[in-house]
Amino acid sequence: MMAVGCLFLLLLGSGGAKANSASVSTELSKDVEINSSVPVDVTERTSAEALLEQLTHTKLSKAAALLEQLEQSGDVRVRAVFQTMLDGALYYQRDNRQLLAVRKGEDKSLNASDVFSGESLGVVAKKSVKKIRVNNRLRVYLRGALSRLALNADSADDRNIAVMSMLDKLSADNVAALQALDERETNHEVKVSIALALAMNTLATSSDRDQRLAAIEVMDGRLEAPVKNQLRALVDSAVVDGSIVNSSLDTQVIAAAQKALQNIDGKVTAYGYVEQLFFGLSLGSVLLLAAIGLAITFGVMGVINMAHGEMIMIGAYATFVVQQLMPNFLEYSIWVAIPAAFLTAGLVGVLIERCVIRYLHGRPLETLLATFGISLILQQAVRTIFSPLNQTVVTPEWMSGSLEINAVLSITYSRIYIFIFALIVFAALQLVMKKTSLGLQVRAVSQNRSMAKSMGIHTDRVDALTFGLGSGIAGIAGVALSQITNVGPNLGQAYIIDSFMVVVFGGVGNLLGTLFAGFSLGIANKFLEPATGAVLANIIVLIFIILFMQKRPKGLFPQKGRAAE
Repeated sequence: MMAVGCLFLLLLGSGGAKANSASVSTELSKDVEINSSVPVDVTERTSAEALLEQLTHTKLSKAAALLEQLEQSGDVRVRAVFQTMLDGALYYQRDNRQLLAVRKGEDKSLNASDVFSGESLGVVAKKSVKKIRVNNRLRVYLRGALSRLALNADSADDRNIAVMSMLDKLSADNVAALQALDERETNHEVKVSIALALAMNTLATSSDRDQRLAAIEVMDGRLEAPVKNQLRALVDSAVVDGSIVNSSLDTQVIAAAQKALQNIDGKVTAYGYVEQLFFGLSLGSVLLLAAIGLAITFGVMGVINMAHGEMIMIGAYATFVVQQLMPNFLEYSIWVAIPAAFLTAGLVGVLIERCVIRYLHGRPLETLLATFGISLILQQAVRTIFSPLNQTVVTPEWMSGSLEINAVLSITYSRIYIFIFALIVFAALQLVMKKTSLGLQVRAVSQNRSMAKSMGIHTDRVDALTFGLGSGIAGIAGVALSQITNVGPNLGQAYIIDSFMVVVFGGVGNLLGTLFAGFSLGIANKFLEPATGAVLANIIVLIFIILFMQKRPKGLFPQKGRAAE
């Protein structure tokens, strides 16, 4: 009897346990139903896979909480999902809930790729995918989350960029993330950036004088825009016409902020002058390339070549043609374009000299009119062959972008390369003129044509080669210009007058004078532009050259010799 009673109690306890288990399961299922639009396996809800899958059917109003869970999961894939979502390109397949990055092609087709690897998955049907919606609130969160996730990047440069991106959005979450990073960070540059961000937060939130003064000391001399803006806002809130009017603010803090702001403004002004100097050198390198070929033809032959600008244009179009012929090798096309432009423009120059210029020696006005007519013919020929529209020349990737020196000064790589290229061309031409027989003959003909002819030099051949050399260098200038400006039929016209100004100012036929004149006029022009404007700056430079030529008609570096006249 006792055994039967025990058995009955065991069965009753088992049934109660099952009932309690069913009750817990029911309550848990209800809880899942409340927190998600569809049931989710409880054992997998904390995993990143489950959270990503849940992203495909969570309501927009509950997406922020889910994104926070994804950020805290620590999964490396979350960053790619967040970036794709911020770009408005995050979709999922309706049949299997797979996340996709979908972007519209030029033909409006939907091109899908894997969110994590970027591998192309081909074109997908519009009805087979659905977009995961994003509102402004989520966009704000995603930008902050991406910055916080970038703090865990392997590269110190990436972490530093992430820290600097937070300077103008120092929310509580961002500050906490920066403090956590500061405890484990070992890179000095990143730690300095973190200290700056935390100092800005201290200045904005703390009421302790010593802490705020220490924060301003950290911010002093930094050139980032958020730093300057915060100091400016602090000073403007308390200072009117140089005197402190808001007595509720600490005068020592305001004075320190004013001093730091003055130091920053002084550095910004100094770097502004450096930037203008670089722009002047950049313009000078373009003027040097455009004028150096003209200096040879004008100095040796005395020909006023108004078609020199069209030689520059031919070089630019040669670059365009080379890129059309080798579309799969655009990164290397410029190395083919340089000799192609030199040969094309040089051959056109030789043809002009042999067909026209040789018959007009000693008649400069007639050469001026003849070459002006040739320039019009070449422009119309280009319009007929390539159309009057500007053509696109792709800049190689290694020439794109800019060198970031600091927050207020950056130098574009394309102009750096053109500056170096101009110096290389100048040095190569100097070697040709000083170390080769052609250079010796050119210098002899430029100094005394009759004497050179009597010494057995074929002056006609020297004239043709000289004109071809000058035209070829102009073609090389066209290659450089194609990387920084539009390629069109009127490209050369914008530089022909400036080229003559450089040649005359430096000294006719003197390459060193051309170098000095090109860079000095370029720098003067760029320093005048902020105060006078581009047009008036050109006018002032032209007036200066006219007045200078009244005093020194032979230029800065005139040719020497008994027959230099």
